[in-house]
Amino acid sequence: MTATPTPTMTTATAALRPAAFSARDTGLRRLIRVLRTDWLAAVGLAIVLLVIALAVFGQWIAPFPAQGLGETSAATRNLAPSVAHVLGTDQLGRDVLSRIIMGARPALVISLVVVFIAAVIGIPLGAIAGYRGGWLDDVLMRVTEVFQAFPPLLLAMVTVAILGPSLFNAGLALAIAWWPWYARLVRAEARSLRDRPFVEAARAIGVPAWRIVSVHILRNCMTPVLVQATVDIGAVVLAAGSLAFLGLGAQPPSPDWGLMVAEGRGQIFTYWWISTFPGLAIFATVLGFNLIGDALRDLFDPRQVKR
Repeated sequence: MTATPTPTMTTATAALRPAAFSARDTGLRRLIRVLRTDWLAAVGLAIVLLVIALAVFGQWIAPFPAQGLGETSAATRNLAPSVAHVLGTDQLGRDVLSRIIMGARPALVISLVVVFIAAVIGIPLGAIAGYRGGWLDDVLMRVTEVFQAFPPLLLAMVTVAILGPSLFNAGLALAIAWWPWYARLVRAEARSLRDRPFVEAARAIGVPAWRIVSVHILRNCMTPVLVQATVDIGAVVLAAGSLAFLGLGAQPPSPDWGLMVAEGRGQIFTYWWISTFPGLAIFATVLGFNLIGDALRDLFDPRQVKR
């Protein structure tokens, strides 16, 4: 005989499926609502998607990919923007547009790596300090305050000066300067969560402390961390560009936006396009990630939900 589903089974299945879909639809609707009602969020998303597209497909998009990577051309030195070279050329004859496009990948990669390393260091330390409290919290926070006593860019400059100028050392220096902000952010969230009923219930039934921190504390800290990380990606683009501008980051002939600004600063009044367009690329990228961070804050904030 063929078994047929009972009315109870079909009713339960039908009841569960709409609930799952409605939960997903609610999040999607909230995202669409933010993008439709906040045009700045839509602009930020468009800028970020453009930067990602340039980083991934830059070598196929750039009109002169070899010049974007540093190949020189004496016949096309210091050409103003034209049809052949939309954003002009620099003092070595390299197409500025191609170098901006090729520079999107290192700018995005170093920002993601710095934020990832800073989060990997700062988040566990902040969660442990906030949950445990006592002397461990005091020790970890005093160490954090030592790093925060210096402005991040200044600390990164000192670190790179010790290690030597390079893109790798610049990224390492920025990660060292950035992790305390994640530690303090997560520590504040952990202190507010450690006395919540669900944490006390887990503690009462004998759940190990490491599991409470990893499952209950960290999971509920991810929303502010995600918002902060999104904003920090843009901030790291600016900081890495500043180090390159000072000669402490990427070295020639790397297609680094900050390095391009530095290369044209001596001719800014004569050949203004050499520095202006890379500077605008940094500005637009930082603006895009900041706008996305604001949109994510509105999206994840329960008080923003409209019924």
